[in-house]
Amino acid sequence: MIDRRHFIRTSGLGLAGLGFLQALQAAAPNAKIRVGARHFGDNLKAAREAGMDGAELGVGGPADSLKVADAAWRQKIKDQSRQTGLPVCSLSMDLLNGNPVATEARAVAWLSQTIAAAGELGAAGILVPFFGNGNLLQGRELKRAAVDSVVARVKEVAPQAQKAKVCLGLENTCSAAQNLQILDRIASEAVACYYDIGNSTGNGYDVPAEIRQLKGRIGLVHFKDGSSYLGEGKINMKAVAEALAEIRYEGWIILETSCPSKDTAADCRRNADFIRRLLGTA
Repeated sequence: MIDRRHFIRTSGLGLAGLGFLQALQAAAPNAKIRVGARHFGDNLKAAREAGMDGAELGVGGPADSLKVADAAWRQKIKDQSRQTGLPVCSLSMDLLNGNPVATEARAVAWLSQTIAAAGELGAAGILVPFFGNGNLLQGRELKRAAVDSVVARVKEVAPQAQKAKVCLGLENTCSAAQNLQILDRIASEAVACYYDIGNSTGNGYDVPAEIRQLKGRIGLVHFKDGSSYLGEGKINMKAVAEALAEIRYEGWIILETSCPSKDTAADCRRNADFIRRLLGTA
């Protein structure tokens, strides 16, 4: 199996010809979309038994040194990954919703700690969220001062992310056009949109059109559809699949789905199987 670092180092196209995100996606095993989940905490064994291809792990609560900066924690996760064969697909910085990138004095240090951990764990990306206190919109308009601060702070850590071959995925309530404005200002191939089809549907956006608009700028994708199983809610999943195929997305799709039956493993397996059938990767 060719790992992503070997691919980028040896490919004749390299980063300049192919682009950082495309290089990561092309290096995925069998060039297939893989399905991860964020439901299982640090328990990779449970995620594997539920049929996941990977797991999205949290970075811990606000502290000068995050949980992921602890060498013992990282070793525990690496041991689990080796034992189960399940990779860490991504790390999620949920603490930023209450301690926003734009205003939190420790935000840059937290991003740096998480990038280092993601690189060591082999994670493809990091969820950098902007919800709650971190929302970048006032109504439908960008909060200019907040965006200016976010751009400056993310630009500061973007070289570290690119060196570690880790994608910083910005997830927010912004439109595709607004996300492109932000990404263009950051101007780093290591920073992309973490696109959530459920959130975007809830905010009234045309999801298939946005996916097409963000071609080459989507690093990771969240799937959810309210309280429903995938394929049984209001999102037109066929149209989403067609848009992802059109932009040739081959990265991670990560479940952030509800569990209608209250059986997390069974419901995640059901949703993952739906995705694989939908996208023809089963």
